[in-house]
Amino acid sequence: MTHAPSPELSALIEQTRGGHVVVVTGAGISAESGIPTFRGEEGYWTIGSRVYHPQEMATHAAFERMPREVWKWYLYRLGVCRGHDPNPAHEALARLEAGIGDRFLLATQNVDGLHLRAGNTQARTCQVHGNIDYMRAADGRDRNLYRVPDGLCPREREAPLTDAQWDVLVVPPDRQPARPHVLWFDEFYEEDLFRSSTALRAAAKCDLFVVIGSSGAAALPMHAIAEAARGGAAIVNVDPSPNPFGEFADDWERGCWVRQTACDAVPGIVDALLR
Repeated sequence: MTHAPSPELSALIEQTRGGHVVVVTGAGISAESGIPTFRGEEGYWTIGSRVYHPQEMATHAAFERMPREVWKWYLYRLGVCRGHDPNPAHEALARLEAGIGDRFLLATQNVDGLHLRAGNTQARTCQVHGNIDYMRAADGRDRNLYRVPDGLCPREREAPLTDAQWDVLVVPPDRQPARPHVLWFDEFYEEDLFRSSTALRAAAKCDLFVVIGSSGAAALPMHAIAEAARGGAAIVNVDPSPNPFGEFADDWERGCWVRQTACDAVPGIVDALLR
């Protein structure tokens, strides 16, 4: 059920109307589409008798050591993502971008691509952790992105990665080995791949900064909210669960913590911003 903004939030929206809006989204918004959170049960992976944690699998070191197993993990996760659709919160953010144009920027931690499928544009969406729909050259020399072909995603976790599937995981024109286009735990943000600096610059000059469904475990959203606060922006956190952004918004003079789910809160916030 969509809720109208509270009087407190409505006042912040009125104060920032006509200004720049930066939205940061985390796993909470996609969980409402049925996509398991990264560190949830679906993130753990068994190889032989050993269980690997997501923080172990999602590393360049693991890819160098066991590329087929890492690809198998990502292909299974990709199949899960492609099997779910954007929800009303995703669709509302696409409406917001369409309505305010260049005054909007979205920075998402999610790699599922649901924001783009909902209608947000590549130009105004910073996918700061990458997009699981794509792959790029494993050696790093070719910076172009290539969509992972359909038909590679196993329906069962235990399904082996066949030689035929492995042979498709290459990039043209020289058929060099490919890697998933995601930011791994042992890597750093690169502007040309993830547009992380673009997101921070936008946060520094925005009038309204909205965080949706982020636990605060990643570094970039924490830096972004600091930039927004330094610039005097109004700060809104949408999440029913406690997190650092909610605590910050509660303490911020121009802040508001909306203790609702993304699907309950975001459509109403967008409607108010577009009125």
